[in-house]
Amino acid sequence: MKKQKSHAFGKDCYLLGKDKHDDLIWLEAASWDCGWYWGFGYIEVYTSQANPANSKDISSHSHWSGLVGKQDDGKYLYHINETLQESMLTNEESWELSDLMKSFYTLKEVAELLGRGGSHLSSSGNRDFMKDEPMVKQINEVMLPELFKSVYKILEP
Repeated sequence: MKKQKSHAFGKDCYLLGKDKHDDLIWLEAASWDCGWYWGFGYIEVYTSQANPANSKDISSHSHWSGLVGKQDDGKYLYHINETLQESMLTNEESWELSDLMKSFYTLKEVAELLGRGGSHLSSSGNRDFMKDEPMVKQINEVMLPELFKSVYKILEP
């Protein structure tokens, strides 16, 4: 498969490959959502699979974290080439992409924790010592945008 970039529903998308159901799997570009977090890692199958720009809808929506990582059967998939029937990534690119995606999810969680001052599983205690707005700003405005550029560099045709 050849690398492809397309555009659907106001966002760029990048072809990852073909899954076991012969569906073309696309990664949607990052977006700053609700004014406080990065939406990223969205895996889409479009109604016009080969040309998302002509799609009328999304036929399947999932997350990178559901494709790579611990699976329902207990197996662990380390990179996208282990789950795709056909990929446009080399194994080296697939490993690099997995590293970046894992880093995205980690940084996103850290930014949320430092922004809220904790995980907020309970209502007790003062968590101001866990707030760090300058670090949240650094993650959201510098680190993650640079990470996205690295992802796009791997996926660009």
